[in-house]
Amino acid sequence: MSRPSVISQATTEHIAPAERISYWEDYNREALVGLSCTSYSEQGLLARQTNIELGGLRLADITGNAHAIERSPETVRSAPKDSVFASLLLKGEAVFLHENGCLAATAGELIIYDTRRPYLFGFSSSMRQILVDVPRSLFAPGCEGGGWPGPMLFGRSAAREGALVAALSSRLGGLAAMRDVPQGPADAEGAVLDLLRRLAEERTGGRPGSDTRRSQLIVAEDYIERHLHDPGLGAAQVAGVLGISVRHLGRIFESTGRSPARHIAERRLVMAHRELTGPGARETRIADVAYRWGFSSQALFARLFRARFGLTPSEARAEATK
Repeated sequence: MSRPSVISQATTEHIAPAERISYWEDYNREALVGLSCTSYSEQGLLARQTNIELGGLRLADITGNAHAIERSPETVRSAPKDSVFASLLLKGEAVFLHENGCLAATAGELIIYDTRRPYLFGFSSSMRQILVDVPRSLFAPGCEGGGWPGPMLFGRSAAREGALVAALSSRLGGLAAMRDVPQGPADAEGAVLDLLRRLAEERTGGRPGSDTRRSQLIVAEDYIERHLHDPGLGAAQVAGVLGISVRHLGRIFESTGRSPARHIAERRLVMAHRELTGPGARETRIADVAYRWGFSSQALFARLFRARFGLTPSEARAEATK
């Protein structure tokens, strides 16, 4: 199982303003990739970076004020790097200039690009991104059949693409915060790779890899987790987002030992139990908890809760607030 570990950190906050750019360029040359940087703020470049190792991948959690980084043709030649970068923008707006055009990204969107090609990445205001550094040898299988089309922007305009990006965002956010992600396969490195490859396959028309079901399970579980409050959440809704049949969704969940419906019920019960036994439980109304977590009636909630935990909701709350 791959667990994240911090390998280096840097900030320009305590560097003299006139020296911040050269410090940032030197640090990135060693920790991430060769680049040049330009600051557009009167304060100079204020940036912070944490680099995390995840098996064969590297994650870089980067925050900063308005600035631009460039990997010019000269830099590509003098500081070669054979990786695919996936940049998930969590805050701010950005433009990505490349030899064939320009991509505009906003928070929640993802850009996948080739470090062997020149580019300029500009941020017009304060920003945060989580960047995944994937060696080409690991990423390449995701582009079989379709070739490399150049930089790709993934947003949330289509339901299936949006679900993939949202699942990746949940996964990377947990890894950057150095906490375990509760849902999906235990192999965090494999999960991130699966999602990135799946996105590339969707865009390039490449043939789905052998681990398609694993990435579909990650997306399904993430979608369920984010929609537990929706009383209409069910297998048909999840399958529709993934663009598959309900029967196929059931096959995807076979590896968990639960049906999609049972998984939804289990996650709702766990979250309701957490609320009823956590801080502030004494002032929490059981009916409110039941409806908040998508149960159609308090009686149904009480019956399922007792079957799962061996106590009624009121007994569990009383036990926790003694």
